[in-house]
Amino acid sequence: MLTFKQLRYFVAVQQHLHFGNAADEVCVSQPALSMQIRDLEKELGLSLVERNARSIRLTPSGEEIAKRASHILRQMQDLKDYAEHAALPLSGKIRLGIIPSLAPYILPKLLPALTKQYPDLQLELRETLTASLVSELKHGSLDVILAALPIEEPDLEEEPIFEDQFLLAVSSSRKIDERKRMGATDLHGENLLLLEEGHCLRDQTLSFCGSIGQNQSANLGATSIATVLHMVASGYGVTVLPEICADTEIADERITLLRFAEPQPSRRIGLIWRKTSPRNDDFIALAECLRDVTN
Repeated sequence: MLTFKQLRYFVAVQQHLHFGNAADEVCVSQPALSMQIRDLEKELGLSLVERNARSIRLTPSGEEIAKRASHILRQMQDLKDYAEHAALPLSGKIRLGIIPSLAPYILPKLLPALTKQYPDLQLELRETLTASLVSELKHGSLDVILAALPIEEPDLEEEPIFEDQFLLAVSSSRKIDERKRMGATDLHGENLLLLEEGHCLRDQTLSFCGSIGQNQSANLGATSIATVLHMVASGYGVTVLPEICADTEIADERITLLRFAEPQPSRRIGLIWRKTSPRNDDFIALAECLRDVTN
């Protein structure tokens, strides 16, 4: 008889393509997991996994079964979520993903507000890059993510929260009038310092600079905004900084922040969740709490 346990184990195999790692994820021994996968193949009458001494891969049938199994497991989780949280808003467990250029600046305000307003909420946090968050959301590992919009995935719902304007961070040694609004020509020839590839903030900055005809290439691929700003303070270049970061990151008198001329570049921040999720009301309530702490 086909079981949800078999489907869960098989989806873990599909994600890891390694029986040992999959077994660790679902907290069983490797032999137990292998036995369940063989039982699944026998029940379905299909070969799902190609095995050899060094690696495994899914058969075409296995790929299709894994996709359908993921959908079934998400539906089961949605059913459990609905039953557990139908009575109280923002109660029980919510798995929230958030991008690194937001987490340090929003979470210190959001978490106390949620604790006070929704004491029955158990928030699990995951901080990583947008592409990973979207993938985990679609696979059901996360319930909702906070990132820059638009994501533009047909199966996902987007709820805008606020507009985060970009500022230009330069070395204070340049003695630029802070009242000056920076224009396109002011960035000509500047050494633009960026986060490493994969960060959406890097892509947004390059998109903006491309729109004003810039061709600079950055000589830094940092993993954090703090690192980039240390480089700016030392006079190695300039960077584009989201305004939400400013109060936390700019404690260094060696850095001056300048606004751009209208229309000011910005990014739209919002929540994203699966359209099939039964917790729409919870996510709308979370969005309202986010608006309160970011206004």
